[in-house]
Amino acid sequence: MTLLAMFTETEFAALVSRHQAGVWRYLRLLGCEPALADDLTQDTFLAVLEEPFDDYAASATAAYLRTIARRKFAQHCEHNRLRYGDLEAAEAVWCEIAPDESGEAQLKALDHCLDKLAPRTRKALELRYADEASREAIAREIGLSEDGAKNLIQRAKEALRECIERRLAHE
Repeated sequence: MTLLAMFTETEFAALVSRHQAGVWRYLRLLGCEPALADDLTQDTFLAVLEEPFDDYAASATAAYLRTIARRKFAQHCEHNRLRYGDLEAAEAVWCEIAPDESGEAQLKALDHCLDKLAPRTRKALELRYADEASREAIAREIGLSEDGAKNLIQRAKEALRECIERRLAHE
């Protein structure tokens, strides 16, 4: 019996809608580039069409989908002779940092904490992580030395970590 035999098309679409972002974020945690995470997320949901699957509870379903995604990632790496880290350790990290299964609470906390940063600090982080700018380019843009930019980013990451942890602890 396939998933479509067990669920209507609407139910399957709802399943994908509920879990797609979490699977994609999980694949990014494993080390996938965004385009590869897109492909492997799609492959994950296609795989459940070929294997028996019971949607008992959201957490069990999310764990099952992560298992499929992890296998797809490992197969991709092995096929392309790419090295990858300890996938079981990555699963343990995911379970610890994303108890809601999707990472949505963590992203909301991050957005809240980013809003609290000074404009120059936020700009440095955006340059580093969104634009992938070099330390030299960041320093030039925000008017600091390279070491100053490095220190600013390190302090900002620590402040964000602490803010996110506090925010999640209160929710």
